[in-house]
Amino acid sequence: MDVSRIRVLRGPNLWSRHTAIEAIVSCNEAERAIAGIAGFETKLRERFPQMGFLEPSSKKEVVSMAHALEAAALGLQSEAGCPVTFSRTVPTLEAGVYQVIVEYSEEDVGKLAFEIAQELCLAAQQDKPFDLAGALARLQELDEDIRLGPSTGSIVQAAVTRGIPFRRLTGGSMVQFGWGSRQRRIQAAETNHTSAIAESIAQDKDLTKKLLNAAGVPVPMGRVVSSAEDAWAAAQEIASPVVLKPRDGNQGKGVAVNITAREQVMAAFEVASKICSEVIVERYLPGHDFRLLVVGNQLVAAARRDPPQVIGDGVHTIRQLVDQVNSDPLRGEGHATSLTKIRFDAIALATLVGQNYTADSIPQQGVRVVLRNNANLSTGGTATDVTEDVHPELAARAVAAAQMVGLDICGVDVVCNNVHQSLEEQEGGVVEVNAAPGLRMHISPSYGKGRAVGAAIMSTMFDDGDNGRIPLVAVAGTNGKTTTVRLIAHLLGRKGLRVGMTNSDGVYIEKQRIDTGDCSGPRSARNVLMHPDVDAAVFETARGGILREGLGFDRCDVAVVTNIGMGDHLGLSYISTVEDLSVVKRVIVENVSPTGHAVLNAADPMVASMAKSCPGSVTFFAHDFHHPLMTTHRAQGHRVVYQDGNFIVAAKGKQEHRLALQEIPLTRNGTIPFQIENAMASIAAAWALNLDWDVIRAGLGSFVNDADTAPGRFNVFDYRGATLIADYGHNPDAIQALVRAIDTMPAKRRSVVISGAGDRRDIDIRHQTEILGDAFDEVVLYQDQCQRGRADGEVLGLLREGLKNARRTTAIEEINGEFIAIDTALSHLSPGDLCLILVDQVEEALAHIATRIAEV
Repeated sequence: MDVSRIRVLRGPNLWSRHTAIEAIVSCNEAERAIAGIAGFETKLRERFPQMGFLEPSSKKEVVSMAHALEAAALGLQSEAGCPVTFSRTVPTLEAGVYQVIVEYSEEDVGKLAFEIAQELCLAAQQDKPFDLAGALARLQELDEDIRLGPSTGSIVQAAVTRGIPFRRLTGGSMVQFGWGSRQRRIQAAETNHTSAIAESIAQDKDLTKKLLNAAGVPVPMGRVVSSAEDAWAAAQEIASPVVLKPRDGNQGKGVAVNITAREQVMAAFEVASKICSEVIVERYLPGHDFRLLVVGNQLVAAARRDPPQVIGDGVHTIRQLVDQVNSDPLRGEGHATSLTKIRFDAIALATLVGQNYTADSIPQQGVRVVLRNNANLSTGGTATDVTEDVHPELAARAVAAAQMVGLDICGVDVVCNNVHQSLEEQEGGVVEVNAAPGLRMHISPSYGKGRAVGAAIMSTMFDDGDNGRIPLVAVAGTNGKTTTVRLIAHLLGRKGLRVGMTNSDGVYIEKQRIDTGDCSGPRSARNVLMHPDVDAAVFETARGGILREGLGFDRCDVAVVTNIGMGDHLGLSYISTVEDLSVVKRVIVENVSPTGHAVLNAADPMVASMAKSCPGSVTFFAHDFHHPLMTTHRAQGHRVVYQDGNFIVAAKGKQEHRLALQEIPLTRNGTIPFQIENAMASIAAAWALNLDWDVIRAGLGSFVNDADTAPGRFNVFDYRGATLIADYGHNPDAIQALVRAIDTMPAKRRSVVISGAGDRRDIDIRHQTEILGDAFDEVVLYQDQCQRGRADGEVLGLLREGLKNARRTTAIEEINGEFIAIDTALSHLSPGDLCLILVDQVEEALAHIATRIAEV
């Protein structure tokens, strides 16, 4: 079994809406049916008993080694604790070659699961040992390292529940919610509205105390010291048990509480000063340690935090009791689990000494042994939810503390006897204010009810009913995609929206190109959605990007499919037929929002059939209103867009909006059929986005299809009285559409300049010149810059073959180089002639044509 071409599908894709790993798996003849491999499945299950079923999905299907790999890769992730459920194995047209698709929750974990699954299958095949426990440990460790922690995870889950899109921006906890200008960002429990100044204040514990005191919030008295002697002097001034802590610290590091003796103070200073040279000495407040979580201007959760401790049983030593507690699967390292393992370190041992214990002491039955004087969860403490018990005045003091510091999300640490009374009644106080507070004590407390703090944070970032999305249009098809994308973007711009657009020419933000080249894939789409100056997005969505990586978004408001034609990269990536291609193009329709629209070409049966896959509404467009699908759709009360003489009509029931073709320059007074189709699709998309009809009319009238606005899309020039047309048409359907358009334009003599893309099928390359040979008097063939895997001269030979039976062409020239070919064709032109130039290097070729025109 050979595994190759592993792809990571990061968005909705050909197979499902799940993120997934897709691999090409080649099996030898024996591996194509594991039933014929003696004992293989038994040996596989001996090594991995929890693996799922290996049963065919149909009577015709035979379970292969690829199916075993699929089941193993999914099962290993599931056993490691990853929430995955989807997998599939699909045979290709090549005997013994399969596409294996397995869902992942974390990309690197999915890749590792594939590797381990191969090792498992090989071990079973060769009857060799396999370390299942070790394999699962590797997956679990990697998953814990890279998945979002509980705090960030709870916020992300709240976003998912509300339908707010998110994107993880780093390997850490920085996450973007929403798109474009509607986006917000978090890092752990800080938002992009969390003030850096407020965070700095919270880090400075002495300044925090001064501000809280000024706001009337009770705080323990004390001061900053910079030497052990001064620490002892400050402790004497307070004349009661004290707390020592670094002025700038977190997670309880370097904190010593309830100490009185000089030796304790001196030792505590040495520990704290290693974290920060300035140390705070303040009065120790007796009572419990409470964490109050303030989000916005509300207290949303509260927990009592107890220090790490064990209970004696009269049999085991304290060290053994700690080991027993730490064996709880809920306890882990760091913040990945609901509880953290108790640290049995020098601080713990020193705390035991204060209770007259050592690590090997055996406490009596029921005796409580404290292992730290602070109650931070990060050192093994526990949390008990007390949210419903908090006194209103105590809650008000916590909110006042957060607002005085300036934090929108704030963990307020309070020490008092209970939360049923105000702080003043029990001489309690606020001892610390924390930016980026940990949330897991509130999400999954050790005891009591978990609180929906992630939802509370999300509510401060997005108002009720706000999903953080911007209008998003995805356009797919064989021809017309780029022009349709540009026109829809133009219409949205007329509404005053800042539009982000991707197409095969580049990435544009408000008409400014920020990236060049073919940018019709998911990476460019994600970059636009990350841009803060984008109010709406229009994406050309090419088949290649969908196959390589899936969509760059989870769903769209409008999906436009222009047509499905022959020659659109058939034979690549196991897309061998037009039917296969339509399944790929259909992905955008399958991922329309339930409140969105699919805009589909009713005259193309494969496009029209996508209607049943759309979760939202459907608008059909076609030249012919009498097409049965159009009349039925309108009769049922749905939207249609069609041509009626010199008008484009958008209709729903008896409601009609008529737009004169003579007022749509793109269509050249209605003489270019394929541009009329592009206009109809764009009108339908704008209608679906609820654009005002005056805006649509104005946008259609102001869209000029020139080399600057839509380069390489039927750009028309005058050259010495002859008509030049430059177009990027590069498949038989596009060329057929161009010929139909040119048939409406009178000319004495017609010539065409053409090359062919080497990654097309032979039949498609030949077919292009078969069409042109019947429509043009002269054909200039040229070899373009990149042959895409073809031998030198091979594409020219195929183009020449297509002209063998030409009914009109009488002159054929072969040129090496695009620009030389253009100059050759131009030199043959006379006034009244027409020349179609099928450009390869769009911008360079247009610039060359502009130079030649300027020389006239």
